[in-house]
Amino acid sequence: MQSTARRVPVRWRIITLTVLTIAMLYFLLPVYWLVVSATKSTEGLFGSFGLWFHDPQPIKRLGDMLAFNDHIYLRWTANSLLYAGVGALAATLFSAAAGYALAKYSFRGRETIFNIVLAGVLLPQTVLALPLYLLFSQAGMANTYWSVLLPSMVSPFGVYLCRIYAAAAVPDELLEAARIDGSGEVRIFRTLSLRMMTPALVTVFLFQFVHIWNSFFLPLVMLADSKLYPISVGLTSWQGFADRQPELYQYTVGGAFVSVVPLMVLIAALQRYWRAGLTEGSVKN
Repeated sequence: MQSTARRVPVRWRIITLTVLTIAMLYFLLPVYWLVVSATKSTEGLFGSFGLWFHDPQPIKRLGDMLAFNDHIYLRWTANSLLYAGVGALAATLFSAAAGYALAKYSFRGRETIFNIVLAGVLLPQTVLALPLYLLFSQAGMANTYWSVLLPSMVSPFGVYLCRIYAAAAVPDELLEAARIDGSGEVRIFRTLSLRMMTPALVTVFLFQFVHIWNSFFLPLVMLADSKLYPISVGLTSWQGFADRQPELYQYTVGGAFVSVVPLMVLIAALQRYWRAGLTEGSVKN
């Protein structure tokens, strides 16, 4: 039997491949530059071709960067992992609970609450930084870990995504069957709904982790102690002193490269859940 699908003309395949190759180079070229530059000295960073190696000594450069100022970069890395890890995990759980409740329970004011959540999605986060700082200052929590952690635990986009996904992926019939069997609402949510919402939860966790990891303005406003800085603010402080200490240029580039590695590892480790979610409904009986 001949296939009814039309073959794509060769010229369109060539055009598609060319466009995809250009897009790939566009996104990967900065990463390549970062890898190359992280192996150079400060002199080589400014005195050599930017896209090729010059006296590469990656281990020495990395060791010097990590040892600078009593290993302050390691402290910043731990802070970033704390802010992003705890904040993203809490935001994912809160978003799952709120989205599930908005999708599966009928109560007065449900649509009003959902519209407020949508407004939160559209509101720029930088607008909230100063009001949050004033609130935390009055509570005596400014310049503490909590001043960055607590705002990071809220994700309006996560609530929106979890509501849409729960409405589509969690059947009402299954919930009714579990209730008839005597399961409580908390147990149903924990054992059934969370498992069905796994692709959405992974998406919320990754988005929130990357958002917190790259966040700059909020910790810059909230924190005055350099020992509480995340990597983003710490590297900016190095760059600000680089005119007086030229080696900080190289340390900033090396630190930026190291800061990308956890994100790459996290995405590579969790992408299988995305694939499972995308193919879940593609198998026919």
